[in-house]
Amino acid sequence: MKERRNLIFTLVLLMLAAFSLQGLAQTGKDILENMIKALGGRETLAAIRDTRMSGTMEIIQFGMNAPFTMYLKEPDKFRMEMEVMGMSMIQVYDGQKAMMTNPQTGGVIELSPDQSEQMRRQAMGNEVTLHPEKFGITYTYKGKEEVDGKTCHVLEQKFSNGDTATMYIDAATFLPYKSKSKGLSPTGGEIESEQVMSDYRKVDGTMAPFSITVFQGGVEYIRMTISEIVYNTGLDDSLFVLK
Repeated sequence: MKERRNLIFTLVLLMLAAFSLQGLAQTGKDILENMIKALGGRETLAAIRDTRMSGTMEIIQFGMNAPFTMYLKEPDKFRMEMEVMGMSMIQVYDGQKAMMTNPQTGGVIELSPDQSEQMRRQAMGNEVTLHPEKFGITYTYKGKEEVDGKTCHVLEQKFSNGDTATMYIDAATFLPYKSKSKGLSPTGGEIESEQVMSDYRKVDGTMAPFSITVFQGGVEYIRMTISEIVYNTGLDDSLFVLK
């Protein structure tokens, strides 16, 4: 009888261990796939070739509001147009380098390699989650965490150069809630940057955040309120070139 009890106990432990290992092996991939489904599904996201997003950016520390329009053309082009204090500023990433206009002189400046890398990652769009292997990006599941009263799945995103970012996926909706990474401060130094995404709305079969708050060094820095998102307008490559 004792041997039978020990056998049953051992089998139960083995089953629990198997389920635990299975969860650890599959959870990261499953959460990523569930996030893709929540955002609209692979087929819908893969059909998006370009995006135009417009709205208002509130720069908290300076008490300024700046209208903006952002353009993405997957997988490697980005453009941001802003109007600050009556001056127009444009930043672009053309697939190889990042440039910006000097709002005071009207000239064009090439940005640093670190700034260029940040813009390159923005330009990747949906390809980052749909085909991370193309960019040497991996995702590792780090368990659950309570964030701002939400239970979130935590994924570590690792880039090919060794940089990492942490993604917090709302466990109730599987929509991205927060991302955390090392970024550049306005003075060019390294600082911890966070983006909090909310006010998700349906746009042509996708779910997109219409409110994004950026924190730098734990301090609220920018609030972005998006008024319109439009897909597949046929953006030309020339839009992403500054001369």
